[in-house]
Amino acid sequence: MKTVSAVELDVVDRKMLRTLQEDGRISNVDLARAVNLSESACLRRLRAMEAAGVISRYTAIINERAVGLPISVFVTVTLSSQSESALTAFETAIATVPEVVECHLMTGGSDYLLRLVVRDVDDLERVHSKELTRIPGVTRVSSSVSMRTVVKRGALPV
Repeated sequence: MKTVSAVELDVVDRKMLRTLQEDGRISNVDLARAVNLSESACLRRLRAMEAAGVISRYTAIINERAVGLPISVFVTVTLSSQSESALTAFETAIATVPEVVECHLMTGGSDYLLRLVVRDVDDLERVHSKELTRIPGVTRVSSSVSMRTVVKRGALPV
């Protein structure tokens, strides 16, 4: 993932972002109306935020249960080495595991925190034994199954 520096956003930019987070498919006409800009000024600001990396992409938010992936699992991974080559090798390998929907390099007792989505416990066992523990350099994998999602926001507080 590309690193982006913080960008100065004014009140209108922030309103545009909040509106887009509510409806990423909103037309430029409706977005301009919502933030009280001309269509051309709105499009210019939108393109500038895209170019600056403020808006990195547009996507649909899929209901995990509806597509048969009802279980979220949080997994901590410890590597045998924290060298740059070991981290890069792990990150390259983990990026190929489709069940991994998030991967974070961490401070503290473990090197990585992953969030997986799986169909069931058998699916989790398959990912654990056939994917995670087979990545070179992995020395410890610890999993916690989410019983219920309490807060999950797709929108940032901009």
